[in-house]
This record gives sequence, C-alpha cells and structure tokens, in this order.
Amino acid sequence: MPPCGHSYASPGTATGRTSPGSTATWSPLHAVTERPKAPADPFFDGHRDPREHLVAEEDGKLLGYAVIRCPVPLPAFAHVRQIQGLAVREEARGRGVARALLRACVAEARAQDARRLTLRVLGHNAPARALYASEGFRVEGVLPGEVFVAGTYVDDVLMGRAL
Repeated sequence: MPPCGHSYASPGTATGRTSPGSTATWSPLHAVTERPKAPADPFFDGHRDPREHLVAEEDGKLLGYAVIRCPVPLPAFAHVRQIQGLAVREEARGRGVARALLRACVAEARAQDARRLTLRVLGHNAPARALYASEGFRVEGVLPGEVFVAGTYVDDVLMGRAL
C-alpha cells in the first residue's frame, strides 16, 4: 500500500495534483455531480483546508485523497470525525490505495482524540461499502432515495465505527 500523509498545499493555490474537481478521480459510483471539465478550479480555496486532507502518493504522483473533518462545527460534535470524500485515480484502483487512505483516516481521527468516525456512501456503491465494512464500519442509517444521480434516486447510507 502506498504511504499516506497530510496535504501541505497552500490555501488558494492550485496543486497540480488530483482533486475532487479532477476527471482522474471522478467515478459514477461516488460522484453526485457530472464529470468535471478541464481545466479544474484550484482545489484549495476559502472552503477547503489542506490540513483536512490526507493524500496517497507514489513517486511524487498523487494516487488518491481523503477529506476528514468534524461534521458539524459545534462543541457537541467535537468527538466525531467524518470522512467527507475519498477518491482514487482510476489507474491506481485495485492496489489498496483506498484501504490505505481509510486506515490513515482512522489513525488521524484517533490522533485528534475523536471517539467516532463516520462517512456517507451512495447505496449503489457496493465496492466502497464492502471496503468500509471490512474496516469495521457498520451501516447506522439509510436515507432512501435521498440523492438524485444520473436520472435515478439513490440511497444515502451512513456508516460509522467507534475508535
């Protein structure tokens, strides 16, 4: 598995790396938007903090990323971290990159003294759901037909685990 670590890009700058706005990580299994068109806007802007991003790299090339943050910026949620994005470049899929990023998220949440880690996944994304389950995440709730993607309504599945 490739090493994972924090992103060190500066806010407001383009990194030249794969980002959620990149066609390299877009997939109909997890995307709720249409495939982005190049050139993509800078990823780190006023709404995205590089400190909340974990990246997997190999030979200086970004293979994938995960976003981990407190789901609600209120003291009552300070013990929870949520994975709010996990994507892997198409050519790096099937090599353990997503698993490495998921494990890095667990380690990061623990380092931040979180007690729980949650995520949301589209109901039809069977590969991701299987990966999450294999790493100890359990389905904690389902919002039936919550997301409209590509002309169909898809369940929004909440998964979580204790740390």
